[in-house]
Amino acid sequence: MEFDRVQTIASLSFDKEAIPEEFIMPEKEQPAITTFRGLAPEIPAIDLSDPDQEKLVGLIADASKEWGIFQVINHGIPSDLIAELQGAGKKFFELPQEEKEVCARPRDSESIEGYGSKLLNDPQEKKTWVDHLFHRIWPPPSINYQFWPENPPSYREVNKEYAKYMRDVVDKLFTTLSLGLGLEGHVLKEAAGGEQIEYKLKINYYPPCPRPDLTLGVEAHTDLSAITILVPNEVPGLQIFKDDHWIEAKYIPDALIIHIGDQIEILSNGKYKAVLHRTTVAKDRARMSWPVFLEPPGELVVGPLPQFINKDNPPKFKTKKFKDYMYFKLNKLPQ
Repeated sequence: MEFDRVQTIASLSFDKEAIPEEFIMPEKEQPAITTFRGLAPEIPAIDLSDPDQEKLVGLIADASKEWGIFQVINHGIPSDLIAELQGAGKKFFELPQEEKEVCARPRDSESIEGYGSKLLNDPQEKKTWVDHLFHRIWPPPSINYQFWPENPPSYREVNKEYAKYMRDVVDKLFTTLSLGLGLEGHVLKEAAGGEQIEYKLKINYYPPCPRPDLTLGVEAHTDLSAITILVPNEVPGLQIFKDDHWIEAKYIPDALIIHIGDQIEILSNGKYKAVLHRTTVAKDRARMSWPVFLEPPGELVVGPLPQFINKDNPPKFKTKKFKDYMYFKLNKLPQ
């Protein structure tokens, strides 16, 4: 193990009012100082079952242009399945450390799949208060079951079932987002990889933290995905940067939180905005979240769609293979 998992650090008997120096963020990033405390607008919440298609398209398009994020209710994924997904993930993180390490990301792996603590281990960077489990859940040929826990026994079946329901939500979102740009319903999904789009599930586990005012679970970022579909637990922590403020997302039971990612922003030539967001942690409770990142296959070339380029609107983004985009992003190189 290259370094202690955050869950292990959190359970050690160090001074309960302190955290290791490497987790303390600069003042300009500390949540106690930077979180907006006034009356803030709420992230749009949208009924995905609304029979008024034109209204639904308008609401999702507006939210994607103005916020880059929205929540959906009545999305068709059964609430008991979401509860089972959360229960299985929680049980995994409650296992003894050596059992979790069975699913660890190999030290020399170029893939991000597996159990770990930070995607990039740069000694110059501050560490964030989170452990994670990362693996593909769709399409079947891309799945590596090496990183799917065998314990708890329900884990694999629940994740397979969740992936089936997720596909219908994904299709509806892509169709609605396409229509919101004046495109035919199939355009954005096809441009993002069609049936080859990879669904990468990540479970974020943010242990209780003695000084949640000083650290972050995840630093400010946009997702490199096309779309991210996230289930949180009831512990608040997701924050969105809007109008120069960090605003906390309201928890809505059984809602899915939809993030517009970098690839949709690129395909729309900036009409839809990838959301800048971060995660805070709690003092007495573990926060967890289950994002599914919808990513193009690595060899797919992604760039602004020709429908959005003319003499008055030149391309705002370079066209490149998704794997190259991912490499540049993860290594914090200019795109």
